[in-house]
Amino acid sequence: MSPRAGNAGPRTLAFVESPVQLLNVLEWAHTRAPGAELTLVVLSPVDPMTRGQLRRMSELARKEGHEVRWEEARGGATAPFRTVGGLTTVLRRAERIVMGDPFSRYVQLLLTITRARDLVVVDDGTATMEFVTQLARGERLVRWHRKGSRPGPRDLLFAPVSGSARRRLTPSGDRRVSVFSAMPIEDTPDGVTVTANDFAWTRSRFGPPRITKGADMVGTSLVETGVVDADRYVDAVSGLAQAHGAARYFAHRRESAEKLHRLAVETGLEIVRPDLPLELIARRGPIGRTVLSFPSTVVHTLPLALAGTEVRVAVCDIDPAWLTQHASPRARGFLSGVTGSARGAHRLSAVAGAT
Repeated sequence: MSPRAGNAGPRTLAFVESPVQLLNVLEWAHTRAPGAELTLVVLSPVDPMTRGQLRRMSELARKEGHEVRWEEARGGATAPFRTVGGLTTVLRRAERIVMGDPFSRYVQLLLTITRARDLVVVDDGTATMEFVTQLARGERLVRWHRKGSRPGPRDLLFAPVSGSARRRLTPSGDRRVSVFSAMPIEDTPDGVTVTANDFAWTRSRFGPPRITKGADMVGTSLVETGVVDADRYVDAVSGLAQAHGAARYFAHRRESAEKLHRLAVETGLEIVRPDLPLELIARRGPIGRTVLSFPSTVVHTLPLALAGTEVRVAVCDIDPAWLTQHASPRARGFLSGVTGSARGAHRLSAVAGAT
């Protein structure tokens, strides 16, 4: 730590668990708090691809002058106790907390410790839309793909902490809550300030990209989360690739190696494992003139990151027949809402023959 941070603790403490969260903290700092002393705490996951992207994003954060504190938050049974214990002092001294995932049990636990009166939520993808809606309605915080499912034993055990976090994320008295988002926010809770993220930092640091003639595809983890059937997904990707002449498939960091191998064999697409969030990859280029995606965060963020270029982002509807029997009742409406609310993205119908 810097001498000032070591003596008094950072005024602003940011908690991130994914590369996209870290990117959006950098966007927030660039737009909302230029020059502010910021310490980024990476609550590192175990997934190798995510860890690799977080390492690269941490390097970019340090180049911007921010301090990065890497925590092996999931490195064994005792790791959570070590992590929380080591963060308690700085948490109690921090005046502002920035978080990328208010649904995270880790973040919710840390919120019970902090005395900060300024809480900021930056995007963790489309989940931000669900968080704001649930907060406005006073509902318990549940990820969209699990909503409607029966709470498990761990959910019930953690319920008091989750309830406390929701109350802390509700503006009250001198406690300020704000959301920094590229997502369309319509149902804003009383007292919550919403600021638009237009990816100014990304556009100022990268690009403009070289644009190729063909199309690129963006992968999704909807199969891995149990929402979409694997066979239907592979058929849909194949149909889109053939219809639009796609050559590359940018894998989501949570996609399984087995599924990606199957996609490569059955579709002929070149599978690309990005080492940075796709917004930065696309802005650096080269990138296809058309980028094809299923409903996901990138149908909102890529048009912003690629503003001023000739790249067209196209989003394909998820046919209800593709959903698994395990998909929650909320999944169908949420995915349709993500597609329909994507400003700047061209909408495609479900791929013919993939249903």
